[in-house]
Parts: sequence; C-alpha cells; structure tokens
Amino acid sequence: MPRTLLRLAVVLLAAAWIVIGPVRLESQADAAPLPYPTSLFGEPTGANDWGCRPTAERPTPVVIVHGTFGDRKSLLDHLSAAMVEDGFCVYSLDYGKRATGPIEDSAKQLKVFVEKVLEATGAAKVSMVGHSQGGMMPRYYIKFLGGADLVDDLVGLAPSNHGTDATGGSSQPNPLLDTLCPACQQQSAGSEFLENLNAGDETPGPVSYTNITTKYDEVVVPHTSGYLEPGPETTNLTLQDVCATDLAEHIQIPMSATAIALTLNALTRSGPADPSLTTCG
Repeated sequence: MPRTLLRLAVVLLAAAWIVIGPVRLESQADAAPLPYPTSLFGEPTGANDWGCRPTAERPTPVVIVHGTFGDRKSLLDHLSAAMVEDGFCVYSLDYGKRATGPIEDSAKQLKVFVEKVLEATGAAKVSMVGHSQGGMMPRYYIKFLGGADLVDDLVGLAPSNHGTDATGGSSQPNPLLDTLCPACQQQSAGSEFLENLNAGDETPGPVSYTNITTKYDEVVVPHTSGYLEPGPETTNLTLQDVCATDLAEHIQIPMSATAIALTLNALTRSGPADPSLTTCG
C-alpha cells in the first residue's frame, strides 16, 4: 500500500471512530451486509425542526451536507448552532451509506431531501454548507440534477472539488477501497467522476460558491484542490490567510470559529463570502 494511501486510511479510520465508534467489517462470506449506521446521537444542535419557517431577514433555509464516513450530526453541532442562532432554518441529512456509496446516487438523495425542505418551508431556494465530500457532491446535484435554480449559496469546508492525491491518484486504483468506499475512489485526483464534474463550467448557475480550505488538511491534498475556477460568484479562501493562528485541519474545520464566521458571511450577504474578510471568529 502506498505511504500516502496508508496515511489516508489512518485518518479516515480515525474519523470513522470519532463519528460512529468502532465498526466491525464483516467478510464477504458473511450473510449480513456491512453495517452503515446513520447518526447515533440525534440531530445537530437546533437543526431539523420541520416546523421552522424562514423569515424576511433569513428567507433561505440551509442544508448541511456531511463528509465521507460522517453523518448528519457528527462534527456539525457548532456549525448548526451558529446558523440557528443567526436566524436560519437549518436541516441536515444522512446519505450514501455514510457517504461511502457512489456520489451520483448520493446526489440523488440530496435532491429528494432538498425537495422535502422546500416543501416544508415554502422557500424558493436553499443554501448548502458541506464538509469535504459534502462540499463537492452538491455540485453534481447543481450541474446534472436540476439544482442550479434551487441553490442560492454553496459553501464548501475543505471540499474535495478536484480530489486528493492522498489516495495515490486515479493512476493507482485500489480494489479494496473501491469495494468498501466507491466515493473514496471517486475523490481521487484525476478520477473519471471528477473529470466529468469539472469539465466545462465548474460553477454553473446563479449560485454563489465559497470554498474554505486549510493548509493543514491531511485528507484533501493539496488543500488548494478545493478551490474552483475564479469568477464574480466564487470566493476561494484558505483559513490561515484569514486567521493565521487557526490550526484546524480536515476533521476540525467544521468546528473552526473562523470557518463558521466565513460561512455566515457568505450566507448573509449577496454573493459568496467577502474575499477580503479577516477574522478569527
């Protein structure tokens, strides 16, 4: 196993332990399928209140999209609480067998969830805040599944927009990884999935795109692969350029006060986050 892949496996297993605890992987000879529990701890703080109604000041509900091996709550409480405190109706979903399944299928689940949120709230659009795969996967929904007219802002926290070199890249496919986590293989830099997603316009539709990366990212490598092509509706930021003392890495970025402040800036103004903003939260 390449050293980079081994390092990534350690990080992802650590993340899985954080969000779901120890998981027993059964052999293919076993009759029962691999277990993919959803959130074990309920809802993110203040989120998934289906009686919430958007206000004139905060007319657009926000959907949080977790990352690979995550669930609708783990790592997301601080983010959710901050948005609810600021007046937003906030929703969060479980998808894709803890975001390990094919990303195209996960995007279809996101589409269904967005429709449910719009029906419940009466809103015309949603905004999305996604971590890791959750910052990239909504782009498939926007580009290929009709989401361009239904999404106001997309904020990606350490998004895997152009994949990661930490898996060894698409030139070093790993059959075990592809079996256990197709989405992991799809997030390899240069994968067929990402080539298709990023072909042509990377930022389609009247959507505001904010991408927030961290130079300490050990999963999305290099961290700048989270950036999208520049444009008037796109802001690309690295956490440490905004707050030099912020040490958040890939797993910690959804809990970073700086990242949360940048997210709220994007959600509460016209267009993406202010690229000149400096704050430590």
